[in-house]
Amino acid sequence: MHSNIKPDGINLSISDKCCVGETGCEFDGTLRNVKSEPVFVQKVYDAILVNLQAISTVTNQVFRPKLRTSSRIVKVLNIRCKKFFNPCNIFDPCNLTVKSNTDLSGGQFLRDGKGRDIEVVGPDGVKTEKIVYADTKECDRENRGTPVFGTQTLKITGNVTIEIDVVVLDSRNRRSTVTLKANVPVGTQAKPIVLTNFFELCIPSVFDSAFFPRFAEFCNTTCETRLATNSIARDLRICPETGEVIGDLIIALCLSCEKKIIVPVQLCVLSTGFPELSPIVSPICTTFPRLFPEQIDEASTGIPCKPRPRPLLSLEDDEDSDGYDEYDED
Repeated sequence: MHSNIKPDGINLSISDKCCVGETGCEFDGTLRNVKSEPVFVQKVYDAILVNLQAISTVTNQVFRPKLRTSSRIVKVLNIRCKKFFNPCNIFDPCNLTVKSNTDLSGGQFLRDGKGRDIEVVGPDGVKTEKIVYADTKECDRENRGTPVFGTQTLKITGNVTIEIDVVVLDSRNRRSTVTLKANVPVGTQAKPIVLTNFFELCIPSVFDSAFFPRFAEFCNTTCETRLATNSIARDLRICPETGEVIGDLIIALCLSCEKKIIVPVQLCVLSTGFPELSPIVSPICTTFPRLFPEQIDEASTGIPCKPRPRPLLSLEDDEDSDGYDEYDED
């Protein structure tokens, strides 16, 4: 059985677990369709990447499922580790979370009257950027950037999911493959894993722009694990009363953190036009509304743009004007 989920006739079997994306962008290779478009974006002025790692030791961790008390683990095929995340509750304390606290030297974050950092919307659509201020006059005279130094403290809390594929030998010498699973805490709110790093970033002038530079940072975490002593007999034990598998592990948390100085800019980019997706046809409606307006500049319409009218009162045009209207004495 197949389901037509693509309007262009591509069939995907229901059993297919993966898919491909459709961007709507096409280019036929001819430069005649290329035109310039202005975009208001965020430019990266300076950036650094920091790699950090932390080690967590876990002892007497209980795994599921239980095994027969007469069974033995004779071989470990694979060990996997991944971050735990509960999509139904982003504030679940078991979610593996990295919280960052950054202090600057040679500059400062803008704050409101209550001492809270002012955050602005970043390219991810949420408030993830802080506004930076520093006295940049000295380096402005040399047409260079001003360095600011920072100290970042990372607190890691939450759990990771461990899966171990093992070969089990029962009392009749029959072998079977079992996947042992456990949700392992690596840090709590009361006792998080703490990492510290130091960095230097370059910021542009705060006086020669309508915008102050912004500071953005984001981190990603992966984990790796292995048996504590690399010995099955010592690190994986089966309780003779309950059949529970108890293990000792070493978990390595691997972090990549990127810090950026960002400034808003306007760019002219070469474009082949707006993307157009092929819609899923409805059997009832014959016409549908547009999602984006058409471009109406001179290049698109062919109509010459008229110059904008100048203000009625301009002090530059009349140097003798004092800013007041003139009246007749009568």
